[in-house]
Amino acid sequence: MIITCHLSLTTSFAQVDSLCYRAELQTTLGTGDYNPLWLNANKYGLSSLKTRNGYLRGAVERPLSLNDGRKWGFGFGADVALAAGFTSTLVVQQAYVEGRWLKGMLTVGAKEQPMELKNMELSSGPQTLGINARPIPQVRVALPDYWIIPGTKQWLALKGHIAFGKTTDDKWQKDFSSQQSRYTEGTLYHSKAGYLRIGPKNVTVTVGLEMASQFGGKVWLFDNGIKQEVENQSGLSAFMHALFYGGSDKTDGDFKNTEGNQLGSGLIRVDIHQPDWSLGLYADKFFEDYSMMVHMNKSGDGYFAYDFKDFLLGAELQLERTPWLKSVVLEYLYTKYQSGPVYHDQTSNVPIQISARDNYYNHYLFTGWQHWGQVMGNPLYLSPLYNEDGAIEVKHNRFVAWHLGVNGDPAMNWHYRLLASWQKSYGSYYYLPVEPVSNWSLLAEASWNLPKGGWSIKGAMGLDSGDLRGKNFGFQLGVQKTGWLNIKKKR
Repeated sequence: MIITCHLSLTTSFAQVDSLCYRAELQTTLGTGDYNPLWLNANKYGLSSLKTRNGYLRGAVERPLSLNDGRKWGFGFGADVALAAGFTSTLVVQQAYVEGRWLKGMLTVGAKEQPMELKNMELSSGPQTLGINARPIPQVRVALPDYWIIPGTKQWLALKGHIAFGKTTDDKWQKDFSSQQSRYTEGTLYHSKAGYLRIGPKNVTVTVGLEMASQFGGKVWLFDNGIKQEVENQSGLSAFMHALFYGGSDKTDGDFKNTEGNQLGSGLIRVDIHQPDWSLGLYADKFFEDYSMMVHMNKSGDGYFAYDFKDFLLGAELQLERTPWLKSVVLEYLYTKYQSGPVYHDQTSNVPIQISARDNYYNHYLFTGWQHWGQVMGNPLYLSPLYNEDGAIEVKHNRFVAWHLGVNGDPAMNWHYRLLASWQKSYGSYYYLPVEPVSNWSLLAEASWNLPKGGWSIKGAMGLDSGDLRGKNFGFQLGVQKTGWLNIKKKR
């Protein structure tokens, strides 16, 4: 959540009829072609690539935690920003209502949801359900906290969600593409995820599956300057195909594919907890279609197995006795394989099906895994906002990257984090640079929480160096005030 009003046992009961508020002012100044990567990435899309940008933000929330201890709970939030140098001037970042009954939660509206199984502050981000783009308004049913399965002696616990929504970037797509290249309107959204935690408290293994889909709405395609409109199915069958991975698109012709843009990740994480430290090891295996989800495809009379090559691999170390160094995250991301460079559909003459060249975060019909120009997964995939030709696609999705994150609390009320990423891109199977391009991206950030009044100040310096994102340098300064508004009626 973006609103951080902390509750103690005494204030939680006293402030049942209160609202948490947050006011924030942030400005960014820099040089180069773009705002450095880690000054704009993983901020839920409330960011800009322009070297000069800023916003004034205000939010109020009634958190569900006010009803902790009860079988039911309700909450709501509104979060609005007036921005300069952004894709829009007025940004409704969050607007939602939600209710809880026992462990189950229903959320209606746009709300920032956290990433799962990775460090929110230090990770480069998940490959499927990330925090890099603006929230999509949706209806979401979830088990947000782990539910211990009865009869397992606390060895098995489950959490997850199912959601349907609709994107809000129609006007931005028209403006960015100048209606001269592919854009969509009214695209529908679906996501679902499940996570199973296994083991006692000191050693746990968590396996998960995250899946998402873009479907419905209209698509405008351009072929040799000729504009073609495609109206996708948006009825009940389209929702069922998004949920259960079925159907086909209108443009498929003789070679059928699953309806919509389907993608997801298989996840696993192992955690070891000790009194002075904890260690987490994790993997995120991305897939763009069913064949790569099961890592096998039927070809003729037999089956073809794919190599296990593309992974996000990570390690997270948490230290309890060194406040100046609390967490260290190291990640390696390899996306060059994408099921291989050869694609061939099965025909009556050549009964061999090779489903390859997956083209991560892109789709032949939809504008890919993005919202408002920012990829909805890991920001090391170069977002469409970087494209100066107006193409809404990810041109650099085959790369190798290393990422390091460190944070700590060196003194009372002080906090810092450092990020460093190196990336070497080979473009994509459909966009080949003359030679591979690489980039360094760095971040140094420090924040100070004033002892009284709910005030905090944050400053950051970001740097890009290389041919992928260019040579960019910038400073970011933010001032924030949080607190409680007591709306309880006087008697």
